[in-house]
Amino acid sequence: MELALIFVMLSSFLILAGAVNSTETENVYRQRRLDMVEEQIALRDIVMPEVLRAMRTVPRHKFVPEHLVELAYSDTPLPIGMGQTISQPYIVAYMTELIRPGKGQKVLEIGTGSGYQAAVLAEMGAEVYTVEILEPLSLFARSVINGLGYSNVHFKTGDGYLGWEEHAPYDAVIVTAAPGEIPGPLKAQLREGGRMVIPVADDGQDLLLLTKAKEGIEEERVAPEMFVPMTGEAEKHGKSETTK
Repeated sequence: MELALIFVMLSSFLILAGAVNSTETENVYRQRRLDMVEEQIALRDIVMPEVLRAMRTVPRHKFVPEHLVELAYSDTPLPIGMGQTISQPYIVAYMTELIRPGKGQKVLEIGTGSGYQAAVLAEMGAEVYTVEILEPLSLFARSVINGLGYSNVHFKTGDGYLGWEEHAPYDAVIVTAAPGEIPGPLKAQLREGGRMVIPVADDGQDLLLLTKAKEGIEEERVAPEMFVPMTGEAEKHGKSETTK
């Protein structure tokens, strides 16, 4: 009887110790996340309060491979397997601010990757429709995002060049892989007044901000950037360059 009681007490202690260690670990990551926002994002002219709040909230370390978790809050993109990357935190914040997603707005994301950008949009209250051509990445992102409790992200495995027509039009489109030209289906699925941010690998690679007006698409080149190339249908159109 005494041995059984000792075993129960020891098991309870180990469970409690594990919970304490887990809490301490999450507190460490939370502080790194706050430091990331202050040092890498807020100081670089990201001013939209909702973007800063989301970046402080979403646990980026959940979206990177386990062996890279200590680098999760560093100022750099990281490989996530299958030749893909999770974007640098600043770029995620910058692209999010460019499209100005609002609560309840429909946002189409092309290139789910590990799901971090989709989670940031979901944290801001957007209704996110995200398309990933590589099924293992889509399944991983779904697992992490659902595990975090977001119910406003909808997943599709498919060719991002074609968008997700059945849920169009979208208030915003965010593209995280570079085609050689702006995909026509994505322009068609953007509502009038909507905004799209997309890297295009033409002569070099530029991040473009598009606004759909009644008269057509207004285009602004906002920054030179380097993204992985868009595959699938995009490879038949334009010059989709391989990036570093």
